[in-house]
Amino acid sequence: MTTSVYQPADPESVFTYGAPRLKFGVGAADEIGYDLSETGARRVLVVTDPGVAATGHPQRVADQMGQFGIEAHVFDGAHVEPTDESLQIAVDWAREHGPWDAIVAVGGGSSIDTAKAVDLLTTNPGELMDYVNKPVGEGRAPVNPLAPLVAVPTTTGTGAESTTICVLDVLALKVKTGISHPRLRPTMAVVDPALTRTQPAGVTAASGMDILCHALESYTARPYTSYDRKRPEERVPYCGSNPIADMWSEKALSLLAESFRRAVRDGDDDARAKMAMAATFAGMGFGNAGVHIPHANAYPIAGRVKDFHPKDYPADEPMVPHGMSVSLTAPEAFRFTFDADPGRHLRAARLLDPRAEETGDPAEFLPTVLTALMRDIDIPGGIGAVGYDEGDIPDLVDGTMKQQRLLATAPKPVTEDDVAGIYRRSLSLW
Repeated sequence: MTTSVYQPADPESVFTYGAPRLKFGVGAADEIGYDLSETGARRVLVVTDPGVAATGHPQRVADQMGQFGIEAHVFDGAHVEPTDESLQIAVDWAREHGPWDAIVAVGGGSSIDTAKAVDLLTTNPGELMDYVNKPVGEGRAPVNPLAPLVAVPTTTGTGAESTTICVLDVLALKVKTGISHPRLRPTMAVVDPALTRTQPAGVTAASGMDILCHALESYTARPYTSYDRKRPEERVPYCGSNPIADMWSEKALSLLAESFRRAVRDGDDDARAKMAMAATFAGMGFGNAGVHIPHANAYPIAGRVKDFHPKDYPADEPMVPHGMSVSLTAPEAFRFTFDADPGRHLRAARLLDPRAEETGDPAEFLPTVLTALMRDIDIPGGIGAVGYDEGDIPDLVDGTMKQQRLLATAPKPVTEDDVAGIYRRSLSLW
């Protein structure tokens, strides 16, 4: 087991692992009606967003339920990068048109996260902010079981089909945060690579960086043995790096090495299938180990967006897509965490690019591999490229420090000055 800068007097000796049932492969989405019929569901809500709805995938998923006597209704109002406002609209619609025996999410992480919030708030009392993580919300736990949730990703990235997290922007506070509880984990993940054929290059690049950072952050997270021993009722889904999460993260990195550049460049079916598998595997890793600094930084980068319009995303409003926002400080974040576990950082770089030449300074190897990939797939070259400057750093640092649930997973303690330095060095990565 990896050594750690954290040395508790009474170290944890238990780690936990959770994952949804998984059905993977071309044609898997055609079997959802059968899978739901096994649960006894008779009335099902399909949640998606307008862009995915336009592909016809969600309606096809809904239509094939009819042969099993299931009445399906499609809600296509999920917002790309959900907000407290957009989630409330979805919840209100679902409450008005319910009740529902099960929920199916068809789309990217935005649709899946919207479905998680709808499921939570149609089965449990209270309102959205009651469940949002502290200190932004009340951080309450659901008191009732949720309805079965089937997650059907159409993008290769978020891993939301595997995780216990629902991410949202709280508009009034200009902060991204989340709801986190084991009951939010989908009952079943249906990963059909054929559904990702409509994913354009810009979305493939940004969401693929989310896969990559999920794998890297969970692999370099502080070990589960570096925490103080917990009582059973204190256990949380993110328990630190552990042997099972490590296995998924390593395999995700190897799959990305084979497929990422190819999937962005020409999107052939083999590359898309490997990216879909990498997304799922990385989700199974970070959904148990946790993520840390790049994700904590991503929330304010996305939440405080000015006037950046990314390629291949809806043009009607500015946004920094989640995977892109995660990637923009990742090279500097991993340069900062290197000394906590040099061996892990070097192995991660080697898995991600087996042919890369090692740098004279070992701490530069992973950042160098990362920036080379980002340049190849046309990710912006730092936070300056999406509209931020030196004067924005204090506000960004403030947003990051609100993400203590994530920063607690970092392999070494993180101060405001540390975060400010990471942001400053990330203004321009090349």
